[in-house]
Amino acid sequence: MRRIVAVFITLGIWVLFNSSCTVKLSGASTVGLKTINVGYFENNSPLVVNYLSQQFTEALKDRIRSTTSLSIVQGEADATMSGNITNYTIEPISIQATNSTTPPLAGAERLTITVSVTYTNSVDKKLSFTQSFPAYADFKGDIANQEQALITTINKQLTEDIFNRAFANW
Repeated sequence: MRRIVAVFITLGIWVLFNSSCTVKLSGASTVGLKTINVGYFENNSPLVVNYLSQQFTEALKDRIRSTTSLSIVQGEADATMSGNITNYTIEPISIQATNSTTPPLAGAERLTITVSVTYTNSVDKKLSFTQSFPAYADFKGDIANQEQALITTINKQLTEDIFNRAFANW
């Protein structure tokens, strides 16, 4: 009896490890897609940062490259992703107390970037969308010393949200 149980356990373990089941840890679904064209995301916000368009576009491409097996191509593709940066703002989010003779100062500020994205999936058109994606990071002090790091953080949030909407259908 023990031999039969041992055989079934061994057989079960063998089937478990050698089955044709596939597990996707990324949760990304690119069924039927082999290529994607990611267009240049021009900065059309009133406040323009010279390197923002290039940095965001490359961050989005890197996110797709690192998480899917899609080939990023120029020209005709199974899917396209295009859009522009529509907003880049810095706003106070808290006020710092001062004496009665000076105006109040911002205790903390928020950098917000909004990107408008059009995703077209030619294999499954119902997965296509046009949507705006905002993301922000809060900071204290002078923006000049922190802007690059804040933009990198915000780009990571934006690319994650866009990727999830396009490929994880969240």
